[in-house]
Amino acid sequence: MNSYCALANGLPADSLDPNKHYHDHLYGFPIEDDNELFGRLLLEINQAGLSWTLILQRAAGLRAAYAGFDIAAVAAFGEADRQRLLADAKVIRNRLKINAAIHNAQQILQLQQEFGSFKNWLDGHHPQPLVDWVKLFRRTFKFTGPEIVREFLVSAGYLKGAHSEDCPAAERAAAANPPWLRG
Repeated sequence: MNSYCALANGLPADSLDPNKHYHDHLYGFPIEDDNELFGRLLLEINQAGLSWTLILQRAAGLRAAYAGFDIAAVAAFGEADRQRLLADAKVIRNRLKINAAIHNAQQILQLQQEFGSFKNWLDGHHPQPLVDWVKLFRRTFKFTGPEIVREFLVSAGYLKGAHSEDCPAAERAAAANPPWLRG
């Protein structure tokens, strides 16, 4: 069993540790909504250099500070919003990550115009090896290195590796993803 599965499965069902719910119900499961896909990318970017538990603990604050992960709203953020985010203790106060969130929202708006949705853009590039995903993300977005891209794609069901085969969540996550995305 991989270490994340072992951690989450070792927690009691009623655990307040946010890893339990995330692992059992979100990690490796498909995301249909563009705003939620953007939110997951934003969480992964904010995790860089920090613990995932901290990000999960701050997820509600990040969602609130970033307009409910509304892509159009974040794309319109200006200098006042940047300053607000830099002063907000409920978020990760890192100028590069904040700037990346705004830039990436603007990029996703362009992808939506061209492909109909961010999800359509992702689906249209699947399947491909991680190295090609990383190149694509680096050409399109900011603050998207190999680990961020890998975790984003694994967490949204585009790449395998979210769960060990013997993990109780593995079968549910696989069944939730469309057949063409399971491979």
